[in-house]
Amino acid sequence: MIYEILLPAIAIAVVVGVARHKLRHEFIVGEGFTGLLYHQGKFVESLTPGRHVRWGRLFSLAPIDLRRSLMTIAGQDLLTADSVGLKLSLVVGYQLADPVKATHESQNWMGDLYHVAHLALRTVVNAVPVESLLSQRLEIGGQLLARVQPEAAKLGVTVHTVEVKDVMFPAELKRAFADVLKAKQEGQAALERARGESAALRNLANAARLMEGNPSLLNLRLIQSVTAAQAGGNTLVLGLPGGFVPLKNGGPRPCGESASEPSSS
Repeated sequence: MIYEILLPAIAIAVVVGVARHKLRHEFIVGEGFTGLLYHQGKFVESLTPGRHVRWGRLFSLAPIDLRRSLMTIAGQDLLTADSVGLKLSLVVGYQLADPVKATHESQNWMGDLYHVAHLALRTVVNAVPVESLLSQRLEIGGQLLARVQPEAAKLGVTVHTVEVKDVMFPAELKRAFADVLKAKQEGQAALERARGESAALRNLANAARLMEGNPSLLNLRLIQSVTAAQAGGNTLVLGLPGGFVPLKNGGPRPCGESASEPSSS
């Protein structure tokens, strides 16, 4: 009799436990993510990082990454304002600002962002000469950012940076740029040589004027040269320069006056 009473109670408890287990849903959302909670396919709410429990049936969760990320726009064939063909690649730094909007209003928001950046790149490059493209890469990145940000905001995405990564030229254009660079380097080297020669000539001219005003400096310079040659173990043969003061019998004799033997009477 007791078993007949207990068995239905136990069966009911088991059924209730199983039903409660099926009705209880536990969701874990990781840090840096948000969870889009759906009930029977209909969006309910966004779940913050942590543990969440919901009661009912047919719940599902879609985790969405909110961390910053980079998107590479591969090399695109473009024409500059002066009709030069080249390839450019971009790096776009982005972050989801409105995951609900990006997920529900766009079939593929990453693909849409890619095309927005591609169109902005084509528009900017078509209006810039090739030389400006090489010398103003930072300014061009700013122009691209100004074009991409408003369109990305419509997708629920915040774009932080847009930078030109690589600029690839055709082979013949590379050779032309290499020739121009070589000519510039050779001209710079010739200019430096000319400056060095001019400086050396100015120094010589200054030294000549200094010696002209102080003849004794020539004697000092000659003595220094002879001393240096002797110290190095070399033999130096020199003629006496004009202005050198020869010495005889302990007394100086003006240059050009030769010594003569005393005549006999």
